[in-house]
Amino acid sequence: MIPVQKGEALIHDAAEGHWLYFRNPLAVYSTTVHSEIPSLIRYIHKRVCSERLYAAGFISYDASPGFDKALPASQEVKTPLLSFSLYEAPEIIKELHFESSEKDNKELKWTPCISKDEYNKGFSAVKEYIRTGHSYQVNYTYRLEAEFNGDPRDLFCRMQRAQNASYGAYLDYGDMVVASASPELFFSLNGDRIMTKPMKGTAPRGMTTKEDRKIAQEFYHSEKNRAENMMIVDMIRNDLGRIARSGTVRVPRLFEIEKYPTLWQMTTEVHAQTDAEIPEILENLFPCASITGAPKYRTMEIIKELESTARGLYTGSIGYWGPHRRAQFNVAIRTAMMNRNEQTARYGTGGGVVWDSTMEGEYEESLTKTGILSRKERVFSLLETLKWTKEDGFILLERHIKRLEESADYFDYPCRTGDIKKALEKTSGSFRGEEAQRVRLLLDRDGEIHIEAQPLNEQDSKGLRTLKRADYPMSSRNPFLFHKTTEREIYKNLLKENPDYDDVLLWNEQGEITESCIANIVLVLKGIHYTPPVSCGLLAGTMRQEMLEQGVLKERVVKAAEIAEADEIYLINSVRGIMRVNYSE
Repeated sequence: MIPVQKGEALIHDAAEGHWLYFRNPLAVYSTTVHSEIPSLIRYIHKRVCSERLYAAGFISYDASPGFDKALPASQEVKTPLLSFSLYEAPEIIKELHFESSEKDNKELKWTPCISKDEYNKGFSAVKEYIRTGHSYQVNYTYRLEAEFNGDPRDLFCRMQRAQNASYGAYLDYGDMVVASASPELFFSLNGDRIMTKPMKGTAPRGMTTKEDRKIAQEFYHSEKNRAENMMIVDMIRNDLGRIARSGTVRVPRLFEIEKYPTLWQMTTEVHAQTDAEIPEILENLFPCASITGAPKYRTMEIIKELESTARGLYTGSIGYWGPHRRAQFNVAIRTAMMNRNEQTARYGTGGGVVWDSTMEGEYEESLTKTGILSRKERVFSLLETLKWTKEDGFILLERHIKRLEESADYFDYPCRTGDIKKALEKTSGSFRGEEAQRVRLLLDRDGEIHIEAQPLNEQDSKGLRTLKRADYPMSSRNPFLFHKTTEREIYKNLLKENPDYDDVLLWNEQGEITESCIANIVLVLKGIHYTPPVSCGLLAGTMRQEMLEQGVLKERVVKAAEIAEADEIYLINSVRGIMRVNYSE
């Protein structure tokens, strides 16, 4: 559990890679009046500079007219337009473990504030505005709400674990709490150097490392996403140009692809040098162009007209600034605001709509961005089970290592191959006698290696194994079917539900067979040995891959109804080898 209490704030300093823990507020400043914003920001800034204090807090999207009267925004002010607390220098926390309390087992029921039909109607209106030249891109969004009476720190921990956000923040105002797992930088200031890093464009993660990389490559080269990103970058370059020293605005990194647990995101860095103070920077940059659209003024009018609820903090900014011209502000996306008195939580989502956007595509993207709310942390290790014999050593070792490396890359686990091989060699050096060994290699999230070994009773592989088809399908979009991990509840439950059988045959929502609980499956049809392709939702077994490359097997989608036509059925894995089966429906 994170330590933050009422009045305190926790902000991740991405540049330094640590957390800033602000405690014991000296003063809290907030307002619900647009006209008070400029003078309040300047007063806070004056105290920061003269007393060497730090200001930490948030600015609502609806505060926009307070920085520029020409900017339209909702007047339905239910929460402060901005709120900042002043602190002495923050405590630096090098590393935080985002562990939830034991009570964090309740799944929140998030309800969109608009129906899909209402979203479609608004989307169509946006497309019409684009068609008639009012805007080139509109960031069209909506809100979700849930009943919430738990500990807000639990939700923040869940969000931060799911997103691993560079610009995470947690602010506790007592009756109101802000939890942000934002991956997007609004701006950072270090002396005279200012940087922005707008995000525009998302894509879902793949299921396997191969599919994941393919999606990333297609996403990187997508003309639609590049055009959207470039449009926002041009707007931000223009905004920065108003406060930058002449000729210092530059774009060192264009169209970078960043990986997150639930999605891929396209980002671009824009740098400049400036002598402007925080109040002037906010007056010229806020709100961030990536969450409005282009052109900013007219598009914000469209947003105000079409979005059914005020954005509030969503797409505003959370951050801090301090002495010596140091500041960091995020874009308040992937952000929830909780009201303890009303026992409610609110979260916003949406995306940038351009002329060739589709309603289904944008709606699905908006749902992808809510995955952070329901994605429960799974504490698991990557797993490889190997066979060792005195004659041959570890069977198919290089294939096991390669698969482990790919899964480690997919889940972002540190994987030191040299250390793994040394650990296996050390383990095998302790084996005595002629017995074959079954070796479990575990790789933890922090890169720790664990090895377990026990004698392998090869008699277990002899004779026919009884195999029954599962009573219900598996989802082919479950990533844990494609990677061997200690997260094996699916397989354990199937075996428990079918105690009279040695193994269970899995199939997917398309009626295609996939694998068994412990092995890949092979069906002999008209003399040809077929195994289902990985895309059906299964683990790419090492023996399976060996036999495919040797030409012994061919890949083919096999419907469950075709099993009865098979001349023979057998299972394969690298520990047990070939296992003949007696199949039952």
